[in-house]
Amino acid sequence: MTAKRQLGLAMVGVGVGGTEMLPAMEAMSELKLVAGCDTNEDTLNQFSTRYGAKGYGDYDQMLADPEVEAVWVSTPNRFHAEHSIKAMEAGKHVVVEKPMALNLDDAKKMVETAEKMGVKFLAGHTRSFTPPVRSMWKIIQSGRIGRVRAINTFAYTDWMLRPRTAEELDPRQGGGLPMRQLPHQIDSVRLLGGGMVKSVRGATGEWMPERPIAGYYTAFLEFEDGTTSLVCHNGYGYAMAAEFVTWGHDRQRYTAEERVAVRQQMIDGNRDEASDKQALRIGGLQEHEIFKAENDDVWVPEDLGLLVVTCERGDIRHGPNGLILYDNEGTHNIDLGIDRAMGPGFRRAELEELYDAVVDDKPIFHTGAWGVATLEVVLGIIQSGSEHREIEMQHQVPVHERYGEARNFSSAI
Repeated sequence: MTAKRQLGLAMVGVGVGGTEMLPAMEAMSELKLVAGCDTNEDTLNQFSTRYGAKGYGDYDQMLADPEVEAVWVSTPNRFHAEHSIKAMEAGKHVVVEKPMALNLDDAKKMVETAEKMGVKFLAGHTRSFTPPVRSMWKIIQSGRIGRVRAINTFAYTDWMLRPRTAEELDPRQGGGLPMRQLPHQIDSVRLLGGGMVKSVRGATGEWMPERPIAGYYTAFLEFEDGTTSLVCHNGYGYAMAAEFVTWGHDRQRYTAEERVAVRQQMIDGNRDEASDKQALRIGGLQEHEIFKAENDDVWVPEDLGLLVVTCERGDIRHGPNGLILYDNEGTHNIDLGIDRAMGPGFRRAELEELYDAVVDDKPIFHTGAWGVATLEVVLGIIQSGSEHREIEMQHQVPVHERYGEARNFSSAI
């Protein structure tokens, strides 16, 4: 059997997002991690030493590297459009983390640039790529429990207590819970509902003086076919959604005791956030301790939250090892046989979609146009909260007709 060729991959923005993503890149033999670019010299040195890859402090120099075929963009939100477009104009394929951009004009320019340059462009929204969400989609498509009618997800997390940089605390730069976490939920909800959101109504909440950003949102979505969705995330770190399942616990990034201590430090104004943030990056003291919880053998609600899909003849939700399906015959626990070696948060699926598109010319399912549609919903919810009115959608696209051909579907369904 002929070995598949390796795709030369680089990352711009080797921060906390990189810490989560790099193990999955390393574990995928079809990829060769050739370079990284970051302005943090310590982080860049740790990256180069660990992965044997070239480290660049200058993005243009990295893009000039002929070994770099594709770029994973995980820089601060305000740079997503600029860095993606630069890579495309250099002839590189691109995966951009959420949010795709800060506004629809920039997002549409990203799509136009990819088409003009003839490169592959993938909107990497993470959670919709996971085996449980994809398996929910597969059950819906089978018609086993009828048509989907409602998709509800709610998250209670410690997101607002995690260390933040200055740009993460500035809504003008894409800071705040709605811009940074709504894309995960909306992308998953849109996938399960078929993609075509008709309108949204939402509200946001900024309740913590120590954090000048929204730490709460709630929204109601209606799809063109009448399917509805309730989406909610409270990131203030009191109740934890992981406690809401019978097999759960009260820890997410922090234990209950750690949350009390962190909150008090923030109130007192003596928290060293720069050090706490650095500790989460590659080589940091908390790198493995924090992120290993996201790779536990048993699933508990995390930033996506507890997701429940209601169809005409049953419900589906996350289970400890896959899914729990409720139908007219009873309750069924579906073990998806999830391979935790796929990397944190099952991030390998995004890489597989990129590789298959570049090397084997297979479809991109999470296209730039799909990313624009998800961003439109996110921005619509924020706008709705500000203007106290329903917002109609104009840029929605349906789920790709060949989505069922994607990798990472469990054989258990």
